[in-house]
Amino acid sequence: MIGRLNHVAIAVPDLEAASEQYRTALGAKVGAPQDEPDHGVTVVFIELPNTKIELLYPLGEDSPIKGFLEKNPSGGIHHVCYEVEDIIAARDHLKETGARVLGSGEPKIGAHGKPVLFLHPKDFNGCLVELEQV
Repeated sequence: MIGRLNHVAIAVPDLEAASEQYRTALGAKVGAPQDEPDHGVTVVFIELPNTKIELLYPLGEDSPIKGFLEKNPSGGIHHVCYEVEDIIAARDHLKETGARVLGSGEPKIGAHGKPVLFLHPKDFNGCLVELEQV
């Protein structure tokens, strides 16, 4: 059901410093910051030949990243994102297997302009999973 790895998301305490580190130390192609108010984050995508890294920074007081950074002040891996062809079929299949879909269970539009869902980390070995329809 899942396709390729779309991205690995890393929560960072300083978006500008993290972007610069990827740009200068690793020589990566770093995108511009992009506010995602529906998700409470500002994101920067780092393009790799085979996938992307998504840097996450809190946007607003209710940001889910804010709590993550309070527990992990140096930052850390927040989630992995897998591609799926049909997000509704994937959601329904996962619910049938007992997996919990976070939020209302209805897809939201993600940073790539495509429908996304998140799956509860307790159902996936402690890892928050994002599904993105391609």
